[in-house]
Amino acid sequence: MEYRQLGGSGLRVPVLSLGTATFGGQGDFFRAWGSTDGAGARRLVDIALEAGMNFFDSADVYSGGAAEEVLGQAIKGRRDQVLISTKAVLRSGDGPNDVGASRFHLLQAVEASLRRLGTDYIDYFQLHGFDAQTPIEETLQTLDALVRAGKVRYVGASNYAGWQLMKSLALAERYGWPRFVGHQVYYSLVGRDYEWELMPLGVDQRVGAMVWSPLGWGRLTGKLRRGQPKPPSSRLNSQDVVDVGPQVPDEFLYRVVDVLDAVAAETGRTVPQVAINWLLRRPTVANVIVGARNEEQLRQNLGAVGWALTPEQVARLDAASATSQPYPYYPYWGKGWFREIAPPPV
Repeated sequence: MEYRQLGGSGLRVPVLSLGTATFGGQGDFFRAWGSTDGAGARRLVDIALEAGMNFFDSADVYSGGAAEEVLGQAIKGRRDQVLISTKAVLRSGDGPNDVGASRFHLLQAVEASLRRLGTDYIDYFQLHGFDAQTPIEETLQTLDALVRAGKVRYVGASNYAGWQLMKSLALAERYGWPRFVGHQVYYSLVGRDYEWELMPLGVDQRVGAMVWSPLGWGRLTGKLRRGQPKPPSSRLNSQDVVDVGPQVPDEFLYRVVDVLDAVAAETGRTVPQVAINWLLRRPTVANVIVGARNEEQLRQNLGAVGWALTPEQVARLDAASATSQPYPYYPYWGKGWFREIAPPPV
């Protein structure tokens, strides 16, 4: 297992981590992802640790907190062997303050996560989204207090826009508060919007990317083919997932899958392994979060590391997955009047 620095921090993380959205299976949305119980989770953690994958990502909203509880059971007795990442900000209860990045909610959320996880500290704590209703200063000062209290060791963000992330970094630097060292983002061969602004920002500010849904919400499992129905087990059969997840035009998806199929045949790897390996070649990517409903899926995902695509294969995947960029990102920057002030390539 390869390890990388998480952004500009001194924390070294494996290039793959195990996401726990499949743990618990509470509610229609998360049941579509999986319903791993304590015993099943412990077995997955066993396999992960044997492979050197010691990083486990959760959130307080996954199955209403049940995912954190299951993860806590799975790591019991070996807390010092693992890195735990979890998130808060999204609604976690019915009360008016059970949502957001206020001091009230963050302190409450961290205590609840610690209790469910059965630990007294969180290695990497993230804001699950940007709270436009709470002053950023209040949020960052609260994170500073949590770090100083030893309850959180590193902090990061998730699903932020570029200006939201940059403003947070600037305020943290101004007041000496902990900076976000990572940004958990959606990024895949069928969802490359991360590259337009967030990736250059990550390079400039040394913010590492933790990639969620690297298989494009289940579209790059190798089971979706032109003219064939979705498999019964696909999470894309859940209307909740379809409504929340990004939309991908069918022909674009099949174009990407065709090249993935060809590269998989050349390398002797599976389509998901190729898709994840491509991500690991991208700038700023420190970690890719993989999910697994069972041992077989986890072992398949672990097969994405320990080898590398050739530059020619990467170029073909780049070309197949390329889309037109919106203003001001489309490449007029490298032409005409703008060529001399164009940003360096990422």
